[in-house]
Amino acid sequence: MLKATFQGHSCVSITDGEQNIIIDPFLTGNPQATVKAEDIKVDFILVTHGHGDHLGDAVEIAKRNKATIIAPNELAIYVQKQGAEAHNMHIGGAYEFPFGRVKLTIAHHGSAAGDGLEYTGNPCGFLITMDGKTVYHAGDTGLFYDMKLIGEMNDIDLAFLPIGDNFTMGVTDAVKAVEFLNPKIVVPIHYKTWPVIDAEPTEFADKLKGSKTRVIIIEPGKSLEI
Repeated sequence: MLKATFQGHSCVSITDGEQNIIIDPFLTGNPQATVKAEDIKVDFILVTHGHGDHLGDAVEIAKRNKATIIAPNELAIYVQKQGAEAHNMHIGGAYEFPFGRVKLTIAHHGSAAGDGLEYTGNPCGFLITMDGKTVYHAGDTGLFYDMKLIGEMNDIDLAFLPIGDNFTMGVTDAVKAVEFLNPKIVVPIHYKTWPVIDAEPTEFADKLKGSKTRVIIIEPGKSLEI
């Protein structure tokens, strides 16, 4: 059984009881976060792109835990320069880790890190197979038609999709993404962190009434099990 905890914004931690991973660990400076970066204990860190509200505390957490950051190649090189251990990947590639399999998907967004906005390659989403379950974290992205292909090729148990608009999909496009992906459960993320992404998750849930997909709205710090 997997336990997934929403840590606010786009940050999600997942455990099978033995291995612990965290995705986009933006905690310091995250007004939604209920935990501190120094309290996070993980084996692997997955980062979708280099923006500060996703890369966040990844390097610090990696160094303190002796954990490996999994990221697109250019972003992996960037964190290696900061002294973190990383596993370099790229779009369409998959790899078997001790906790399970990770495959990188496309994401339509940008990716740069640091005050100088150093180029960190293409953004990505993650398909994670862990303890026999498949979790899709879309990262920051607009709607794209290949989500239909992702849904056809993968039996997705749980999807995390941004709904905040402005920088990513809004509610209407996220609803279409659910139609394409056909996950068993979907959790909205990347909303209400700041006024510019003040979307309503209940509107998202209402638009999916009657869908085969179950919408679960999780408050930061709360978990679900699949």
